Amino acid sequence: MSRLAKGYVIGIVGVAIWSTTGILISFLIVQYRMPALLLAFWRNLLVSAELLLALSLTRRELLRIQVSQIRFYVFYGLILALFNSIWTLSVQGNGAAVATVLGYSSAGFTALLGLWLFRETLGAPKVIAIFLSLGGCVMASNAYSASMWNLNSLGVSTGLLSGLLFAGYTLIGKEAAGRRLNSWTSMLYSFAFGSGFLLVFSLIPSVPGAVSSIRALVPDLTVNGWLVLVVLSFGPTVLGYGLYNTSLDYLPASIANLLATLEPAMTALLAYIFLKERMTAIEIAGSLVILSGVFIVQFEKPKQAAIL
Repeated sequence: MSRLAKGYVIGIVGVAIWSTTGILISFLIVQYRMPALLLAFWRNLLVSAELLLALSLTRRELLRIQVSQIRFYVFYGLILALFNSIWTLSVQGNGAAVATVLGYSSAGFTALLGLWLFRETLGAPKVIAIFLSLGGCVMASNAYSASMWNLNSLGVSTGLLSGLLFAGYTLIGKEAAGRRLNSWTSMLYSFAFGSGFLLVFSLIPSVPGAVSSIRALVPDLTVNGWLVLVVLSFGPTVLGYGLYNTSLDYLPASIANLLATLEPAMTALLAYIFLKERMTAIEIAGSLVILSGVFIVQFEKPKQAAIL
């Protein structure tokens, strides 16, 4: 098998595993009534524990960070915590398929934030991507309907915010790469600090999806429920992320990014099979508009500068 073919296989398998994220989250929320923020907290905590164990056994040198890097990792964890909490609430309000699609509206937000934070150029591909991403986001979330804001305001607002926060998380990841920080080290400490922030979020009574008391931080799950939670943390988060990053050793970043756009289609198919979710014609059209924006933005290569 050629290097290119191997990269495609690794990348597609990674994205396929990654695409189960919304399905597993939706299952835990629906079947076990698990609060959204508590779910996000335990997911981050388990990911941190798994990475800590794995790196301790294989590459202990990756556990060491400089004191000067702590501020960056705390900020990285905060952005991750905000994204995970809002996106989990979006899955609760919109369903796995629509929530996953709305996350990809980040292409337009990334272009705008890149212009502001990194002083990146804003050429025709980015301008087109911004309008397509934001327009598709409105269509996919049904934000154009006043009645939808009355019936499902939480779903619409979290869906729109998830794309913005995913863009922020992407740009922080770009900054970590620019600082030549190891991706596994960055993942470990961002999820570790993120779990700390999510713990605080989960205990604020006025926050949607929070728990009622400190005792409620331990979810009332069956053995099967805990198994699903562990699979969620290890499968799509650690294994899916790891395979996708590995594919970058064989593929250009632009091709790997385009492979990632297979996730919404895979998630929609899995949601249709296992969760009986159905997307309306408008939601499907909005999804295609968003993904077309993701495709178009690949034609522009931005410059970046440090943000912290």
